This record gives sequence, structure tokens and C-alpha cells, in this order.
Amino acid sequence: MTNKSGYKGRILGIETSCDDTCISLIETKDNQPSFKVLSNIISSQEKLHKRWGGIYPTLARREHQKNLTPILKKTLVDSKLEKKLKKKNSQPFDHFLEKDLINYKKLDSYLRSIEKPEIDAIAVTIGPGLDPSLWTGINFAKTLASCWQIPIIPINHIEAHLIISLFSFKDNLLKFTDQEILPAVALIVSGGHTQLLLMKEIGKYKMLGETRDDAAGECFDKTARILGLGYPGGPEISKKAAQWEKKRDVNDKEFLPRPMLHSKDLDFSFSGLKTAVLYKDQSVKKRTKDYLESMAYEIEESIVDVLIKKSLIALKQNDSQTLIIGGGVTANRKLRKKLNELDDVRVIMPEPGTETDNALMISVTAFFKEPQKIEEIKAQPNLNLR
Repeated sequence: MTNKSGYKGRILGIETSCDDTCISLIETKDNQPSFKVLSNIISSQEKLHKRWGGIYPTLARREHQKNLTPILKKTLVDSKLEKKLKKKNSQPFDHFLEKDLINYKKLDSYLRSIEKPEIDAIAVTIGPGLDPSLWTGINFAKTLASCWQIPIIPINHIEAHLIISLFSFKDNLLKFTDQEILPAVALIVSGGHTQLLLMKEIGKYKMLGETRDDAAGECFDKTARILGLGYPGGPEISKKAAQWEKKRDVNDKEFLPRPMLHSKDLDFSFSGLKTAVLYKDQSVKKRTKDYLESMAYEIEESIVDVLIKKSLIALKQNDSQTLIIGGGVTANRKLRKKLNELDDVRVIMPEPGTETDNALMISVTAFFKEPQKIEEIKAQPNLNLR
């Protein structure tokens, strides 16, 4: 598989779709999808948002503004590309951060203090995501592209989650999976999205089904909040569920619904599960340890059962034996375990550490894409794959 855009060099990736500020730098030399990872930095805001029980958009934007320039500097230093100027550069360049004073002052000062680094292109997430967060990363990327006079490549965050799953990671190298797996069925499971797609080839998709309300990750967060557990909900539910799994009676019956498990389509709906958890919780007098663990177990089982059943139907309907999964919820232990137990299905998952939001997936996806004019690149909070 060759690269249409013809980049044989370094691609800087920027990801700010939600609450993690991420920058990565990869290098390719032979026009093939195999990369050396020069830097991959993720600055998490998880602790800041815990008090809100979810993402607070204004706070997320402010943290991106504070973090982007320091992370860029660390990226260039780590990859040995930062070269200081003896005298600050006064050459004018188009700035896209005039209204973003926090970012403007930091970045302007830094860019004027260094030589243009040996980077060939910039990739940036344009959606889907939170509008304020997206624009912060986009304007930052536009300013870099303008200052360094290099191409800028817009990236779909959802597609990037799928594409990073196609790479194995070893010894700081990313290598592409056998491309004969395509076409394949793809399952996206994250905080904001639950979708089944037919992945014909990179860049060509057909939507098979999607959530009608809450996404799987969102359901984990909301049910955890109902039970008084921490944020983010997925890991908290998973920890409690694992404890109950060790001591539960194998004859215990299901007591929470599996929404749309038997529907005739490939759509999802998790709001009914959330409501069932709420009603169940309101009916108990005391949240005992066993109660919380058994509830967590049932919530996780319900979500995983629906995801796997729908995926298997999609595989059968599309005469495929390959399932590619992507998104933050793919870090869930139970989901990975049950997927690995499937017979006659080749399951391709993201490498550990690449399931949640990161800029490495943005840089890698850019290899397969074309640059756009800088003025055409805009935030698309509701961007989808069709």
C-alpha cells in the first residue's frame, strides 16, 4: 500500500477533540505505512474533570490552551529537532490565535526563538468532538503550518481510531497489518460514539448501524454516576465487575436489560439500560459492597453482550470474518476477553496504550490522506464516517 500524498518524512499530529492534549511525531522514509515513532505525548485532564463527573468544555479548552505549546516544545526536544536561534525571528507569519491570548503569547514567543524544524506536514483532528477543543487545536496547527510553510492535513477522529488498530507496535516502530483483511466490519466504541461500519478500504466506509441515544462509553459514565462511583465510569465499573466475577454464583440470572439485542437492525440504544440502573438503585435501601459489584458486573455484561451480538450479525450479513474495533471502550477487559474467545472471527484491536485518544493515530492516518488549503480547514463537531 503506497501513500497518495507522497510524504517521505516526518508528520506532526495534533489531537484536541475532547479533554486530552496530544501531540506526536512519526517518521517514514520508504513511502510505505511503517513508521518510526519519534515522540508521542498525551496530557490527560482526567483529574480536573472528576469533580464534574464528566467533561466540562470550557475547562477542557483552557487546559488545551495552556498545554499545547509546552507539549510542542517537549516533542521537538525529545525528537532532537529543536534548534534555538541566537536572535529572535521577527519575520511576519499568519497567526490564527489572535483571540486566544493564552496560546498566542506562548506559541508566538516560542516559534520566534527556534529554527524551522525538519517536519514535512502537520495533521490535526477536525472532528467529531467538542467545538471549543477542536478549534483550539486547529488554530494552533494552522499557525504552525503558516509559520513553517508546510502542508496541513485534516483528520477524522473516528477514522483515526480504526486505522491505528491496523498497526502493530514494537521497538518504537509501527507496522501495518496485512491489508488483505479488507473489506472488514468495524466497530467503534467510545465515550461519544457506538457505530458499526463496513470498512471497504481506508477512506471508504458504509454505515451499518449506530447508537440512537447514549454511546457505550457514555452509558458506563452515567451508570457509574448513578451508583456513586468515580469518573471516568468505564474503569470504575470494570474494577467492581471483576471483583463480583470472582465470587458470583454461575447460576445467577441476568437482571438488567440488553437493549435492542434482538432488534432487526444494527443500531444500538443504551438509554434504557441507564434507566433500568436508575430504577434499580432507587429501590435499594443501602448500597452494599455486593450490591455495587453485582450491578457493575451486570452493566458491563449488558453492554458487552449487545456490542458482540450486533457485531456478529454484521459480520454474517456482510460475509466477513474480520472485525476491527477502535475507540476508548476497547480498553475494557471484558470486551477484549469475549472478543478473543470468538470462533472463526479474526478480531483486530488497538495495541495497549493506543485505545484512548492520542495523536499517534492522527499522525498515522495523515499518511493516507491529502492536505487541504489552510482556509478550508474548520472544526466539524458532528463529523461522521459515511
